[in-house]
Amino acid sequence: MDLVLRDALVVDGTGAPSYRADVALGGGRIAEIHPEGSSGPRPTATRTLDADGLALSPGFIDMHAHSDLALLRDPDHSAKAAQGVTLEVLGQDGLSYAPADDRTLAEVRRSIAGWNGDGSDIDFDWRTVGGYLDRLDRNFGGQGIAVNAAYLIPQGTVRMYAVGWDDRPATDAELTRMKELVDQGMREGAVGMSSGLTYTPGMYADDAELTELCRVVARHGGYYCPHHRSYGAGALEAYEEMVRLTRNAGCALHLAHATMNFGVNKGRAPDLLALLDGALAAGADISLDTYPYTPGCTTLAAMLPSWASEGGPESTLARLADAESAERIRHHLEVLGSDGCHGVPIEWDTIEISGVGAPHLAEYVGRTVAESAALRGEEPWVTARRLLTGDRLGTTILQHVGHEENVQRIMRHPVHTGGSDGILQGDKPHPRAYGTFPQYLGRYARELGILSLEECVAHLTSRPAARLRLADRGLVREGYRADLVLFDPETVAAGSTFEEPRTLPVGIPHVLIDGRFVIEDGRRTSVLAGRAVRGAGAGAGAA
Repeated sequence: MDLVLRDALVVDGTGAPSYRADVALGGGRIAEIHPEGSSGPRPTATRTLDADGLALSPGFIDMHAHSDLALLRDPDHSAKAAQGVTLEVLGQDGLSYAPADDRTLAEVRRSIAGWNGDGSDIDFDWRTVGGYLDRLDRNFGGQGIAVNAAYLIPQGTVRMYAVGWDDRPATDAELTRMKELVDQGMREGAVGMSSGLTYTPGMYADDAELTELCRVVARHGGYYCPHHRSYGAGALEAYEEMVRLTRNAGCALHLAHATMNFGVNKGRAPDLLALLDGALAAGADISLDTYPYTPGCTTLAAMLPSWASEGGPESTLARLADAESAERIRHHLEVLGSDGCHGVPIEWDTIEISGVGAPHLAEYVGRTVAESAALRGEEPWVTARRLLTGDRLGTTILQHVGHEENVQRIMRHPVHTGGSDGILQGDKPHPRAYGTFPQYLGRYARELGILSLEECVAHLTSRPAARLRLADRGLVREGYRADLVLFDPETVAAGSTFEEPRTLPVGIPHVLIDGRFVIEDGRRTSVLAGRAVRGAGAGAGAA
């Protein structure tokens, strides 16, 4: 044995009552579990760690992460490692960096610079899903990455590659090409496909197109993870669309950051849960993730009506520069309710600037658009337009439109899992990037009792592992990988706040990946034990 964790309170991920045990690790796996009071000798090892007073759980799985470039540029990555995250699912919201040709890569880098930076510090030496996963494995001189990572094929990027930025149905040849790209990505190790159906150009796909792509994903045992067409006006109809679409395609469904936002949806979480319960009872395969906060986070450009983004970023900037087009954009935003803002007229006092790429715009960070406009004695749209053009669409925002009662109702559901949706860019990022998992354990389990400790850990470990079809992760069980977290259930808490979002959590002294300490005594080690985790379809023949 390499290590024995002595006298730990084992919260095994199943949801069953916790128990005290010695847990021995060897060769990167859990070699022996010796419950308190068991007969026979207690395990011994080269090293023993006194875990009395600490809970031992499987490593947490972040089902919705935006660390696609962060894992390549930052060997420390304490934003996630210090939370106890041992696996992140990348490629979210339909936009990421593979598969791509040179044109598509340049365009997607521009499109999501607000999420991941412009990538000027990254050597984009891949063009395929398999190439990206291989790059994760050989990063930092072949050592790997900070935590494990799985990947979703981004449908918006696939459409960008095959169709471009036109708002129109795909031709038969273009649809065939998209299906080929998805098939190749699944064979190369993706776990499923994501969409961002309020982001261009992914939102230009109709249901028939999405259904055909989901059928390819299903043949490889993957799942569809949509950011669906509305979280505001029409949210329930948007959920219904995704349930119906995936049932028709025979594909598993995982709903991204599933919540009911904006004033029109206050108190409507039971409506969503009734829809899901009905579908589950009829045999649907559905799961979802949420973050334990009320504000959302995206880019300011994402609020624009979809027609304003047709043609790509340069076309968007040209429309913003034209007075007549800019006025039409304002009318859609403020009066009609743009599809980018979920069909709800924008409320500038809910839009807080969290990050800018252009240094001369730094004064806007931490204020709402309405506050900055008032300080300048101008209309909010004037301020927003200045940010969009001056920052070349790279501005990130917090959108304060959520409802606590909806957050709490949804996290109780049996198919719920945890996802941070953590954007690590910006001067003042959303605290969920650094605090989601201890926030669940500390605030919602210990303080509010919304979930028991055992239930909460199951939501963060075994349930996401089951969705990812990982046969040896997500449980404290003999033979499973030693991706583990030791935390103090009495003190664990998020340190990050909206005022100080990059503060690390407390009460999580040890995190192990493959039996190696990535966090030890509360400090990040130099260990890079993370690798690409490939999906069930990896290496399969063409569908």
